[in-house]
Amino acid sequence: MFQDEGRFGLLGTPRRCWAPRGTRPVVGARLERKYLYAFSAVSPHDGVLDSLVLPWVNAETMSLFLAEVALRHREEFVLMVMDQAGWHLAGELVVPENMRLLFLPPYSPELNPAEHLWEALREECFANHVFAGLDAVEHALIAGLRSLEADSSRTQSMTGFKWITSIRLNAT
Repeated sequence: MFQDEGRFGLLGTPRRCWAPRGTRPVVGARLERKYLYAFSAVSPHDGVLDSLVLPWVNAETMSLFLAEVALRHREEFVLMVMDQAGWHLAGELVVPENMRLLFLPPYSPELNPAEHLWEALREECFANHVFAGLDAVEHALIAGLRSLEADSSRTQSMTGFKWITSIRLNAT
């Protein structure tokens, strides 16, 4: 499984959107810097996705997430591939018995297919939205993550990098 964290909050990001010709769309924005973090692990092979929404990122919350993934996959051995964030390397990090960690090279987010989850969530659940508070952000984030967890074929298509294989096969 490939693991990553995404930060979602009140600080809005305007995105391109449709508007009738000759008019300029009006999109609200909020400048408060309050955030929640989505911890997710995805199996690109079959599209299985496990997620938790937590208030911050540190070794304690990372340990909590790893324990939850280990519990959900208690009959399996999980090789968790992740970046080298400080809380991933912290001495206080607790790694479950049925899990081993493998770290990606530094500064290489393009190697982590879990990064594509955040693009989809931001586009579908957060683009051009102004949230009243962190509760509304959490509600939208959980709804988006549940949608991805329920649709493993879609999650697999976003994270499986199958298009690379097809390009190579068509080029030969």
